[in-house]
Amino acid sequence: MTAPLRIGPYAIERLLGVGSFATVWLGYDRALDAHVAIKVLAENWSHDLRVRERFRDEARLLRRLEHERLIRVHAVGELPDGRPYAVLAWADGGSLRDRLAAGEIPTPTALRLLGEICAGVAVLHRHGVVHRDLTPGNILFHSAGPDDPDTEKVLIADLGLAKALAAASGLTARAGTPGYMAPEQDDPGAVVDTRADVYGLGRLGIRLLGADPPRHAPEIRLRADVPPAVAAVLAQATAHHPADRYPDAAALHTALTRVSGQVGLAAATGPVRQQPAPPSGGRRRSWLRVVGAAVVAAVLVGAVGAESGGVGSARLVGGAYTTGPLTVVLPPGWSATGTTWAGQYGADGEPEPALVMSPQPRRWAADPRLPGAFVGLSATTAARATPAGFLAERTHGDCAPAPSRLIRQAGVEWTVVAYRCDRGRPQIIEAAATHPGRPALVYVQISPPADSGPDFVDTLLAGVRLR
Repeated sequence: MTAPLRIGPYAIERLLGVGSFATVWLGYDRALDAHVAIKVLAENWSHDLRVRERFRDEARLLRRLEHERLIRVHAVGELPDGRPYAVLAWADGGSLRDRLAAGEIPTPTALRLLGEICAGVAVLHRHGVVHRDLTPGNILFHSAGPDDPDTEKVLIADLGLAKALAAASGLTARAGTPGYMAPEQDDPGAVVDTRADVYGLGRLGIRLLGADPPRHAPEIRLRADVPPAVAAVLAQATAHHPADRYPDAAALHTALTRVSGQVGLAAATGPVRQQPAPPSGGRRRSWLRVVGAAVVAAVLVGAVGAESGGVGSARLVGGAYTTGPLTVVLPPGWSATGTTWAGQYGADGEPEPALVMSPQPRRWAADPRLPGAFVGLSATTAARATPAGFLAERTHGDCAPAPSRLIRQAGVEWTVVAYRCDRGRPQIIEAAATHPGRPALVYVQISPPADSGPDFVDTLLAGVRLR
């Protein structure tokens, strides 16, 4: 293959890789003194309109999402022969495929990497996108910069097979890589959703942590120093039936964090020894830190949202607020407003009850500086999930969770999970319990005040009264 001298304004230095649909070149922007990766549609596909549109979709999707965990798009263009190209950020640290080819990655680093990959895919899932082709070659590394040469970010790349969830069904072409592709992706009539990516993540985990070469086998054999519970998590992630897997990447990330302990995925900081990457630009790393476990876009509090509009009578009496079957004792300086629980409907078709309390309850969901809490009650949720199972679905994929704990307050047994975040709200508390007198689940999401003590959450939960 003869290298072009230029693509658009970029001088071409060398070939970076060749895939089924595209060729990637290393380009140099003299004006900005910066290297870029230029992805060009393969010549043999240039006349296939579906492939051309898929190629453009990838660039549009990455540009729309614009997240530090995803490869960034700088520009798009067309060659003189009409083939489209996309100018991407250059991942100067190579790919996970390169790292695995260089040798076994130590278990603490492998667990941390798996967590970073899950967090990156969780970004896609939050935006309603399924990747469908998670392989070691699509996981890239990018150095943080000359001021911190030993720190790098893990990036999710090659979204050429990604589709909006609304379109990722049997109507789309079969796509994926054998060994990482979920079974339903080989079924032309199946619906492909976030659980297909969970399968791919599970296969990546087996590749990173397996004691044997990757293979499809009834049992998963991991290295001796991998926590035993990790095998159970990966087994669930790679279950044959989608319904038996974790619902999305964030839920898988949370499950891995809880069972990994101090070995790798928990909110550990500092350098992690990692296998050297293949030479890149004349440089080889031997010490690397994987960053970004909690460095993300602002956390969106209210994964279960509240809609305005009261349910039944709402009243404030003696520092306690009541709406429908819910009563809460308000912290000093807080007020409350009655709401309905968005997306939750009872057997009668009516929205199920909820409330929001905060110093400014109508601004709380949109202003990360405000403390506050959401409280909702749902009979339909209790019919399908336990409190612990419900919390496993309501994760914050880019925040670090502490181990869950059980507390009993005012006759109610609560499951509580605390998340620490580096952006947005610094702390988010998720709590759920079964109503002691009826088949209903009560859910509380809390953003404590920055100056509150360790007992604030327990006191607030003790003030949640259920009728």
